[in-house]
Amino acid sequence: MEARRADGRPVLPRWFRWFGIYARTIESLAGVSMAIILVVMIAQVAARYLFSGSLIWAEELCRYLLLWQTFLLLGVAYQRGEFVMLDLLPYMLSPRARLILKCVTAVPILIFLVVIVDQGFDYASRFDRQKIPALDFIWSSITGNNAGVSVKWVYVSVPIGAALLTLHIMADLVVSMLRHRAGQDGLPPVTDIGGHQ
Repeated sequence: MEARRADGRPVLPRWFRWFGIYARTIESLAGVSMAIILVVMIAQVAARYLFSGSLIWAEELCRYLLLWQTFLLLGVAYQRGEFVMLDLLPYMLSPRARLILKCVTAVPILIFLVVIVDQGFDYASRFDRQKIPALDFIWSSITGNNAGVSVKWVYVSVPIGAALLTLHIMADLVVSMLRHRAGQDGLPPVTDIGGHQ
C-alpha cells in the first residue's frame, strides 16, 4: 500500500525534496534582484529630474536583471499553476484519460524546450567576445579596471530557464502519476513538491 500524508496526498520520493529548497532560493534571488531594480530605477529618476543627470548604465543593468528573473522564475510559475491554461477538456475526462492527455501534451513541449536548451547555449556562445557595457562602466568606476563580463551570460538565461522549466514539467508528470496511483482526482498545480506551498 502506498504511503500517504494525513491529508491523503501521496508521499513524494526523498529526491523531490530539493525542489522546495530550489524554489525558495529562486524566489529569494528574484526578490533581491527586484529590490536592486527598484533602487537603481529610483536613483535613475532622481538623477534625471533632481540633478539633471543620468546613470547611463541603469536601464541596461535593469533590463538584464529582469531578463534573468523572467527565465529563472518560469519553472516556479509552472509549479504554482500560474501559466495560462485551458482546463475545460481535462476536467471532462476520467482521471486516467486526464493523466494520458497530460503526458501526451507534455511530449511536444518537452521536445521544444530541449531544442531551446540545445540551440540557446549554441547561440549564447557566439557572443562570448562581446562585453556588457553597463557592468564594465560600473566596475571601472569602482576599481579602474574593466569587468570583462561577456554578453553570453545574458543570452544564456534563455536555455537555463528552459532547462529548469523542463525539470518542472517532468516533476509535475511524476507527481501526477503518483497522485493517480493514490486515487486522487483533479489536476491541481504542483505546489507540494518538496513540501513547499
